[in-house]
Amino acid sequence: MSTSNLAIFGREFGAEIAKSRRMPEFAIPTLVLPVVFYALFGIMLAKEATAAPYMIATFGVFAALGPSLFGFGVGVATEREEGVFALKSVSPMPAFIYPLAKLAMTFVFVALVVAMIYAIGVFAGGVAFTPAQWAGLFAVHMLSVLPFSLLGLFLGYTAKAQGAIAFANILFFPLAVLGGLWMPIFVFPAFLQTLAQILPSYHLAQMALIAGGMQDSGPFLTHLAITLSWTLALAVAVAWAVRREQD
Repeated sequence: MSTSNLAIFGREFGAEIAKSRRMPEFAIPTLVLPVVFYALFGIMLAKEATAAPYMIATFGVFAALGPSLFGFGVGVATEREEGVFALKSVSPMPAFIYPLAKLAMTFVFVALVVAMIYAIGVFAGGVAFTPAQWAGLFAVHMLSVLPFSLLGLFLGYTAKAQGAIAFANILFFPLAVLGGLWMPIFVFPAFLQTLAQILPSYHLAQMALIAGGMQDSGPFLTHLAITLSWTLALAVAVAWAVRREQD
């Protein structure tokens, strides 16, 4: 990225921060919901001591899901419908700056949520990972932003605002529940367990559990390969959607 593009990106990113600060009705639920869910199910209602570290791994992935689908995807669809895209298309700003700034904002949101979940796990749940395990968990949780945000971006570029909200909800619950982000998938019938293994959320959750030392590390590369395959496929779909919008 050139110096001029970097400066434009900085201004666009600053605008995204200001927008989030002025619209707390999005920012607060996005930040609070995963933290409250973790505190409730990982700490307060947990029946086993292993619940707190296990759910740090899976709820860290869950923390990336909401901002990516609703904040990123629905937000893009709303702004496209309001004519923001048309306004930006006649400005000198390169087209890639807009989604890149939104992606950076999503990373910031997810990092804040994940940090709060970690803090609750440590101080209220007695969670103790090694520095390498913490680093691995954080890396997987940040990686989760990419496929989920690309999925949200595809919705934003292809659906109207109300349709994007409906599709985001349709995708949100299967990705969260069947992905094993709220509970282990072994509690589901066999056919649902098979279906779960198709979803990127499942493979991200498994990588997080491996990073935290709660699963055997053998399948890690398989989970990573499937996650990257999803990311690449979604990136291709987004590139098509962006070209269609520009045409």
